[in-house]
Amino acid sequence: MQLHISPSMRSLTISSSNEFFDSMKIKVAPPLISYRTLFHTILILAFLLPFVFILTALVTLEGVNKCSSIDCLGRRLGPRLLGRVDDSERLVRDFYKILNEVSTQEIPDGLKLPNSFRQLVSDMKNYHYDAKTFSLVLRAMIEKFERDMRESKFAELMNKHFAASSIPKGIHCLSLRLTDEYSSNAHARRQLPSPERLPVLSDNSYHHFVLATDNVLAASVVVSSAVQSSSKPEKIVFHVITDKKTYAGMHSWFALNSVAPAIVEVKSVHQFDWLTRENVPVLEAVETHHGIRNYYHGNHIAGANLSETTPRKFASKLQSRSPKYISLLNHLRIYLPELFPNLDKVVFLDDDIVIQRDLSPLWDIDLHGKVNGAVETCRGEDEWVMSKRLRNYFNFSHPLIAKHLDPEECAWAYGMNIFDLRTWRKTDIRETYHSWLKANLKSNLTMWKLGTLPPALIAFKGHVQAIDSSWHMLGLGYQSNTNIENVKKAAVIHYNGQSKPWLEIGFEHLRPFWTKYVNYSNDFIRNCHILE
Repeated sequence: MQLHISPSMRSLTISSSNEFFDSMKIKVAPPLISYRTLFHTILILAFLLPFVFILTALVTLEGVNKCSSIDCLGRRLGPRLLGRVDDSERLVRDFYKILNEVSTQEIPDGLKLPNSFRQLVSDMKNYHYDAKTFSLVLRAMIEKFERDMRESKFAELMNKHFAASSIPKGIHCLSLRLTDEYSSNAHARRQLPSPERLPVLSDNSYHHFVLATDNVLAASVVVSSAVQSSSKPEKIVFHVITDKKTYAGMHSWFALNSVAPAIVEVKSVHQFDWLTRENVPVLEAVETHHGIRNYYHGNHIAGANLSETTPRKFASKLQSRSPKYISLLNHLRIYLPELFPNLDKVVFLDDDIVIQRDLSPLWDIDLHGKVNGAVETCRGEDEWVMSKRLRNYFNFSHPLIAKHLDPEECAWAYGMNIFDLRTWRKTDIRETYHSWLKANLKSNLTMWKLGTLPPALIAFKGHVQAIDSSWHMLGLGYQSNTNIENVKKAAVIHYNGQSKPWLEIGFEHLRPFWTKYVNYSNDFIRNCHILE
């Protein structure tokens, strides 16, 4: 028996050699769907299935509804496939409209506000808030939290101001113990420098640094970092100037902790013959003027409209009211030519700096006949620190300021300055400084607020030579996100601002650059619990 299927698959033939029948032909009914149609259907499905799979995956990932059935998935996919808009978009538009309406309404007095988001949700459930009530309560909550945060920020700034203006217990202890040592230990009273080295104090072949401070620990770091960073420490002479109350402690420290081969001289302001009240009448007025003392020592909140100022402006005003700005030590740099009549060139340093590189090349910088070599503070990568122009320091609504100064003129930095004293003595810088201090006193401090830099910016106008910014990096006392790599490269880093490295409010990641020069093995430092 043989079975034969036609090529068109329309008939089936059975044949046999049996004598009973020769062959049988059977016709097959045509298929309901043609094979061509089936092929096209499969082709279309193969094209559409990837898109269906992707859309299904998106719906699943969105997680709006966890579909566990074909019916649920159909409800999710249907509107998308048909191009319909989700109801959630309409709800967002309606809610946005309600928020706009509520933003112009007054919040009712006595409205009870939830203390947390969880309580807000609970109140919605219990009191059946409609959308408008919910929006009003939400707005009132946000405004209350904003007020609380603002008040907390101002309180934080005030506390930081008091912390920055105070003397840490450890540093106060250090000064007292060293003062006691001065009275009981002959070695603490030994002459600085030794008699045979006295001529070096006026020898212009040496590199003379001037440091004015009443902080023994800070002074030790400045001197130690300068000596350790120098390629020629035997050429360094430090003139440390302090006030009468700190003199004994300061002298004890450097008498008992030699920085040889460098030379250190310690003097008090009362030991300078030239520094008399007759020669500095303006500073006497600054220290005794009732309005000045009230401004710097009075209530810093009184008269301040906190609702109309920003925390940043308030912080700036607080910093400008630091009591150090009426200290003679802070104004002392303006009298350097008279205090050191035999010196031709000095580098003046603030006590909140650290020296990381040899500074001897500073004496070779050509100042082009100018008096003051300083880093300009209006050019640099750090927009917060290096964007200071005269408009940042002066009140240009005052007619005298507007007449004599350009608000866009670049400012420069105090704290590490090269002073050509020979050229300075030929100018009227000191007299200009005094006259503007007097003018500001007469105007009730309306020309400027911040310390000694503004009058110096005026007095040294036309006498400043810009030096490379790598010599002096600022802002480590108020810029928490200072670039660490830039700190490592700078010759001098300056912790100007409130967050001094010896204070608890100092920035932890910037403190090690300062503490590496503190001798924590010293008995006085250990006994005063000045911890690393």
